Amino acid sequence: MARNIEVKIRVHDLAPLRAAALSAGACSRGVEAQTDRYYELVGGRRVKLRVRDGGAAEMIRYDRPETGGVRASTYDVTPVRDTDAGVCMVPKGAPVSIVRKRRELLTIDNVRIHLDDVDGLGTFLELEAVVDPAHDDDACRHQVSALLDALGLATAEPIRASYGELVRAAR
Repeated sequence: MARNIEVKIRVHDLAPLRAAALSAGACSRGVEAQTDRYYELVGGRRVKLRVRDGGAAEMIRYDRPETGGVRASTYDVTPVRDTDAGVCMVPKGAPVSIVRKRRELLTIDNVRIHLDDVDGLGTFLELEAVVDPAHDDDACRHQVSALLDALGLATAEPIRASYGELVRAAR
């Protein structure tokens, strides 16, 4: 499984964050509409089906604690269809929540910066520092902290829940 160090923060305006991220050296990777359907699996595990407008669908299975602000997350991203087995990987039954969002992606080194406008919830910043051979957990935590500082969000209160859980709570 892949691993990252991540944080999510509710924000009021994405424009100054975009400008600050670009000033800090981020590169814009584009904007896309995404629809995530969240499913609960046996044992409390989670999976979401992500559909991008104009792109291929994928399943994202992840494990992370819903405690603490900056936290580690392990995840797998797989195609929706297992062509070798000839089966669809989407769980049976209805999703527990559906999240629609407009996501702008920027990157700095191994850090993904998500500027999200989530239907019914508002605007958020997500940072995901990908753990890889050149960046261990400590290095990723430092990157996230430095970027939060550069964006003026060092003292902001992180959100602990997924968008799917926030949508469920808002019902």
